[in-house]
Amino acid sequence: MTPAPAVPGVAPVRPIGPPGTEFPSVTPAEYAAHFARDTTRRHAGADGMDPGDTRALQDTQRLLSTSLTFAGGVDEVAERLWRALLQAQPDLLTALPGTADSQREQLARALTWLVHRLDDPPAVVAGAGQLGAVLAECGVQWSQLSLVGAALAEAMRAGMAPGAWRQDFDQAWRWAWQHVYEWIVHGGTLIAYQPTVWESEVVGHELRRPDLAVVRLRPFLPMPYRPGQYARVEVDAVPGVWRPYSLAGAVHADDVIELHVRAKTEAGVSGTLVHHTRPGDRIRISRAEGDMGLPAEPGRGMLMIAGDTGVAPMKAMLAELAAVQDTRPAVLFWGVRNLAELYDIDALTALARQAPRATVVPVVAEGSPGPYPSGLVTDAVAAYGEWSRHEVYLAGPPLMLAATSIALRQLGVDPDRIHHDAPE
Repeated sequence: MTPAPAVPGVAPVRPIGPPGTEFPSVTPAEYAAHFARDTTRRHAGADGMDPGDTRALQDTQRLLSTSLTFAGGVDEVAERLWRALLQAQPDLLTALPGTADSQREQLARALTWLVHRLDDPPAVVAGAGQLGAVLAECGVQWSQLSLVGAALAEAMRAGMAPGAWRQDFDQAWRWAWQHVYEWIVHGGTLIAYQPTVWESEVVGHELRRPDLAVVRLRPFLPMPYRPGQYARVEVDAVPGVWRPYSLAGAVHADDVIELHVRAKTEAGVSGTLVHHTRPGDRIRISRAEGDMGLPAEPGRGMLMIAGDTGVAPMKAMLAELAAVQDTRPAVLFWGVRNLAELYDIDALTALARQAPRATVVPVVAEGSPGPYPSGLVTDAVAAYGEWSRHEVYLAGPPLMLAATSIALRQLGVDPDRIHHDAPE
């Protein structure tokens, strides 16, 4: 099979699974037709239902909805399901990003979504396929999902009054999960041939300066990334153009991704994000890329040097240090032209206070520096201490990266210890 063309600017897809496990790329309508034929062939006569028939699907949908109500509602069921999975398959939950609370919220949204769309086979198979791609990106093994159906039925039964659980409830949930599982696996194998894209909703937009905004997004499905990485973004106003932005979210704190965007004009992806984006808008994100991240050596210190919006990946690493209470020393130097450019200083200093051994040092090049050091950020780094035993991370404009790398080498820092992602 010829791989599908990549999204422009998005990292090439990578295959998963052994040869022979791939599934062809088909349309949702073809999925639905196969779904109906396959389900009818295997289940018509077995339980008296023809799930390819709209009315039969609607009857199953009502069983799912009624049982959810009897079981205490979707939030309570999601809570019990999460706890059952934690006990039976803890590695499955560990593979997924987010906190326990955000994972439970996503389970609740997934159950609601399934019940509302069960009578729409194209939507079910397309949605399950997207979930499969996301789970594959997270490193989930299909064997880890083998107990989900039984855990789901038990989460429903355990919330009902004695005698309220019925056989038709059990059959409906097990049947629904069986088919969702099949299309999840299909979607997971397809990532070898097409890039994975996360549909996301804008949940926050703050214009911090006339040309700069902090945009917060919540992907509808779990999105794995490491603090320090970046991803490419597409907006409806500029279809087909994918622009890279660092991810400033807190992987272990919530499921919200934060972008720091500066725009030179009101056009293009950056201009759209800064000037024409509002909460509720939809944005697409590619898989995370980049090699920056916390040092593999647990005790090794971190020196982070950022210019302008290059502070975004450093913020993600500070958030990780705070979330896991990492005790390694970390110092962030944020070089700006003037005080007005310290658009996120309050959030950064708050994160530094939460981390055991982190410090933020703004450096102001022009005008009054206020309480901060003035001059070039490289001079402040040189005056602050000795860095040969630290892992060094750089992010910012290309000229800043080049000048800072040279200055660090002159200070005796091993070039192999200096990390930054290649500028676009």
